Amino acid sequence: MSFDSIAIQRLRRKVAWRILPLTILLYLAAYLDRANVGFAKLRMKSDLGFSEEVFGIGIGIFFLGYLTLEIPGALLVERWSARKWFARILVTWGLLSAATALVETPAQFYTVRFLLGVAEAGFFPGLIVYFTHWFPAGERARAMSGFIVAVPLSLALGAPISSLLLDVDWLGWRGWQWLFIVEGLPAVLLGFITLRFLTDRPRDARWLTPAERDYLEGQLAREAQAKEQTGRFTIGQALRTPNVWLLALGIFATNTGGYAMSFWMPTTVKSLSGGSDSSALLYSGLFYACGLAGVIYSGFAADRTGNPKWTCIAGQWSTGLFLAASAIPGQPFWMVMAWLVLTGLVAHSWPPPFWALPTATLTASAAAASIGVINMCANLAGYLGNHLMGWLRDRGSSESTILFLLACCYLLGGLIVSRVRLRAAPLLSKVVTTNDP
Repeated sequence: MSFDSIAIQRLRRKVAWRILPLTILLYLAAYLDRANVGFAKLRMKSDLGFSEEVFGIGIGIFFLGYLTLEIPGALLVERWSARKWFARILVTWGLLSAATALVETPAQFYTVRFLLGVAEAGFFPGLIVYFTHWFPAGERARAMSGFIVAVPLSLALGAPISSLLLDVDWLGWRGWQWLFIVEGLPAVLLGFITLRFLTDRPRDARWLTPAERDYLEGQLAREAQAKEQTGRFTIGQALRTPNVWLLALGIFATNTGGYAMSFWMPTTVKSLSGGSDSSALLYSGLFYACGLAGVIYSGFAADRTGNPKWTCIAGQWSTGLFLAASAIPGQPFWMVMAWLVLTGLVAHSWPPPFWALPTATLTASAAAASIGVINMCANLAGYLGNHLMGWLRDRGSSESTILFLLACCYLLGGLIVSRVRLRAAPLLSKVVTTNDP
């Protein structure tokens, strides 16, 4: 079969429509189940008598659990089976998320959140590696934006749904308990769907023709060979590469503010507006919904310009500047909310181009290990940012102070990423282009 430009575009659409919808759905469930504690907090706090710092530790300890299988999870996807690994993750995290409805003490809260992190560990870096099995480098940022859109989408949908569930009182269980059950158990069902429908690699895809499988496998193999020619990296060498640690520090700084902002937005909005729990969740939903446009645009912009690095930095710096503007004291709530809406537009625009950077210059196993290390730092930031947020709130810090600190995290993250050097990117772009008939 001859692959002209029309056949190539048809193949790319076929792959995208088969891979992206399911991965978007999986990541939507994952992010909602880790973040819904921020919605439930509005009622859990009074029902259980937890302090702000208890919630900060409980929200953050998820990320310490996540660290335990970070690198092994990415390597299992590279060397074993994404389908089986993701199915295991989904079933266990769905059950543990639902089990959060049973907590009564801070120790129980910490335990179930830590175990939820362990259960979900390796999922996100595994998805990054999984995309390298299906999408060439020139399409990867766009594909990444396709499934990272699940982050703001899950929060935008979760906010109004959670608002409704918080007012439920069935069978003697409070609304926040039903919130965890209703939003957790679908992940278990998705685990079995994943086992049935997810395809590990193009060579396993019965929904592709033999010629399409051969073409896609060949294109990805040529890309991998081009990376090898730019310098063969072992896993150990990858971990000694400055770019890996610049990316790790860059995402650590950014996520220290980013995770705290996402998880505590309902609390922040309620404090600023003085309104009800329902109105706080609806305002928060508006903030999250605005992120959809930024995610989609950034992936296309990174692929079109061939410069994911500066697309990423633009998202980090613009988020920091809008957050800083929202922190100006003395503004009415409507103006602060306007700044937060602008923040929402760009707050999720940096991850798609960011996660295209580790795979741009490293070989398969080295990239898998590097992604695990980078995401470990991302999750350490999740613990630090959320613990710090609870600690500051318990000690009476103002919302303006907190928002300004979050802004500084984004600005510092962008500054660090600006130091990353991607010397191999032009060569890879050239090789991929010349192998497309």
